[in-house]
Amino acid sequence: MTDSSILSSLSSALADVVARARPSIVSVQSRRLRASGFVWKGGLVVTADEALAEEGEISVRLADGTMRPASIAGRDHTTDVALLRVDTSGLAPLKLSTRLPQLGSLAVVVAAENGLPAAALGAVSLVGERWRSLRGGEIDARVELDVRLSHGRQGGLALDPSGGAFGMAVLGPRRVLVIPSATIERVAGKLETHGRVARGYLGLGLQPVKLDDGLGAMVMSVDKAGPSASAGIRQGDVIVSWNNEKLSGVRALLRALGPESVGSVVDVAVQRAGEPKTFKLTIGERPEA
Repeated sequence: MTDSSILSSLSSALADVVARARPSIVSVQSRRLRASGFVWKGGLVVTADEALAEEGEISVRLADGTMRPASIAGRDHTTDVALLRVDTSGLAPLKLSTRLPQLGSLAVVVAAENGLPAAALGAVSLVGERWRSLRGGEIDARVELDVRLSHGRQGGLALDPSGGAFGMAVLGPRRVLVIPSATIERVAGKLETHGRVARGYLGLGLQPVKLDDGLGAMVMSVDKAGPSASAGIRQGDVIVSWNNEKLSGVRALLRALGPESVGSVVDVAVQRAGEPKTFKLTIGERPEA
């Protein structure tokens, strides 16, 4: 087979992958923000939360230019997954693949610009283990793409060469990240049922402080109706350990407040006016904003 025929075959195969995904792709418009999205189930579209306005009307534009109103079924800032309710008649839901791509393999991001399908070809530059986002969301695998992605194409589908949709492409710090299918299925399922993903809640405002033997978190404010107040923690206390482990910082503490933490009992050690004290605290559920 000649080089030209190899390239032609590859080009045709990639075009076919894009064509199969196109019926599931939509544009999402909210205030002055634009994003892409895809039909997850009948009546439900998944898009990138960070590319969605905090308030105002939302609409979905189809490839033929048709606009349909949408409403928020739920959104999770920590995993960048938002779920919209919209009339998806005439659109095909796309089955997600939980198979992760191989490092160095080709990947195609299929998105939309003002309703028109768009595609970008790149390579899988990193495949790693489960991780937590800066906002504390649990992401099932770390996948990065070497591909250009505009803001309006966030929420597009990342496809492997066989057409398997292994996740949603979003903009991360200095790189394009993929929210993997396993994370989308888990989070979108909770959003569909409950409208939100439960997060742990201490009811504290914290400020990092340096101690002689490490780091601590000073309690700057206390929600009087929150779990910390019920446990006996007061403003001015300095948290020094969590479940008998030295505190490594406020961010690490907040990351421990994932969905699985709600209802669990933890030992919290504090310094109060130079005296050590220990409390048993039952982690609550963060109230809706």
